[in-house]
Amino acid sequence: MLATHKEISNELASEIYIELCFSVTGQSLPADHGYGLYSAIAHLAPQVHEQEGISILTIAGIPDRQGKIFLTERSHLRMRLPYECMPMVYHLAGKQLSIGSHSIRLGIPQIFMLRPADRLRARIVTIKNHQEPESFLAAARSQLEALGIVGEAIMPLDVEGKPDRKTLKIKTYSVVGFGLEVSGLSEEDSIKLQVFGLGGKHRMGCGVFVPMRKI
Repeated sequence: MLATHKEISNELASEIYIELCFSVTGQSLPADHGYGLYSAIAHLAPQVHEQEGISILTIAGIPDRQGKIFLTERSHLRMRLPYECMPMVYHLAGKQLSIGSHSIRLGIPQIFMLRPADRLRARIVTIKNHQEPESFLAAARSQLEALGIVGEAIMPLDVEGKPDRKTLKIKTYSVVGFGLEVSGLSEEDSIKLQVFGLGGKHRMGCGVFVPMRKI
């Protein structure tokens, strides 16, 4: 008998979640590397395919505005997962990942507990069949409500004053998404949103929320 989404959510909610932060050594990566990074990790840790509740954040770097980012000493690979699942990915320490024509090597990870913040942001959220700003925002708010999360969801604007639209390339097709910020969160709801995220493709860096830096 298949578990329902609610049953899976309740099970995940009872887990203790952590974030592994691997240092990264390398020169550069494709700017759009969510799928490639996930594929490289899953090649060395196949259990990542089946395990519920794993999120993989994309690696930050300095963009060259031509489809590539340059890595710095502050570039890290961050993976969010239940504590009991840590052994399935901890062994990635010291391993080399090949992402297209690029290669990176991972260091020994630091382990962090999730910390609440009243404002969270996701670089990109993808929601199936919602590729226009108005429809997307309504769907995102509906998902927050379904999770029992109280907060104000807004779409940040790009340099042209339009909703921050992004794409994720998966093999031969692209998925459309948008940046999203959620504010006014209680500590409990903040942790819940960091655990569950919104939309899909969390293993490719989508729908994963992190605390916003205070200005």
